[in-house]
Amino acid sequence: MPKTIKKVGVLTSGGDSPGMNAAIRSVVRTCAYHNIECIGIYRGYQGMIEGDFKEMGPRSVNNIVNKGGTILKSARSVDFRTPEGRKKAHENLVKAGIDALVVIGGDGSFTGGLIFNSEYDFPVMGIPGTIDNDIYGTSFTLGYDTALNTVVDCIDKIRDTASSHNRLFFVEVMGRDAGHIALNAGIGAGAEEILIPEEDLGLDRLLDSLQKSKASGKSSSIVVIAEGDKIGKNVFELKDYVEANLPEYDVRVSVLGHMQRGGSPSCFDRVLASRLGVKAVESLIEGKSNYMVGLQADKIVLTPLEQAIKGKSEIDRELLRVSDIMST
Repeated sequence: MPKTIKKVGVLTSGGDSPGMNAAIRSVVRTCAYHNIECIGIYRGYQGMIEGDFKEMGPRSVNNIVNKGGTILKSARSVDFRTPEGRKKAHENLVKAGIDALVVIGGDGSFTGGLIFNSEYDFPVMGIPGTIDNDIYGTSFTLGYDTALNTVVDCIDKIRDTASSHNRLFFVEVMGRDAGHIALNAGIGAGAEEILIPEEDLGLDRLLDSLQKSKASGKSSSIVVIAEGDKIGKNVFELKDYVEANLPEYDVRVSVLGHMQRGGSPSCFDRVLASRLGVKAVESLIEGKSNYMVGLQADKIVLTPLEQAIKGKSEIDRELLRVSDIMST
């Protein structure tokens, strides 16, 4: 028989993403709706080790649905990677009377939750929060839609300058292991070329594409590059290579960086966070554990945490074809 859940702890871990606060709000208010106590755990797993807990009720999450970042803060915990650290965390949870955890984060956060569950049989439910959209088992992670809108807005502004000065801009976006942001934002912003980790286009093809753009009458170009793309050691070396081989281009680099992780979440991310939070808490009440809640075909579904961690999100091949056509 699954144990009765009377008190749920919620934490955010890893990199922040827009929508995390909306998810916290959803978890807290779903707990209140079901007459369950909710405890906010500050600074992720490190706060769990240090007992940095605070009781949360419906009014403590007022006016956060529209805020980026996370009111619970986030931190990467080296201590939690040790058996001693996890033992201390478990002792603190037991002392506080917490029966289950909702972990909002990425695959590293889920790995910590899975190990913790295996050692202490402690109920854990994951909510995917990362702008990279690189978690298996969900078509959208929290913050991805907002990050796309941020990137497209930035590229639109960069294009104004590119057009005014007849320049080629390399715009680097986040995506160390996945090109979802680069591919979708690149299409949405009308980029001439998109470079992603999943597709090694090669330097020769890039040069050929840029030459064709010039020959077709384009006076300026935008190339969107995921930070994990392997075509060059880094975006600045790529710039130097293109300038050396295509001296007719005046090349500039813009690295968007952490601005992609900030800002008020989009309506889509706020609604998604609300749906995922409800499902996470209600799944714990039903006795489920070691699952990630996600979105597939507009339905909220459960994926075993182990699959979410080990699985690989696939790039949309049709979007690659669309990108090629649009760059004509």
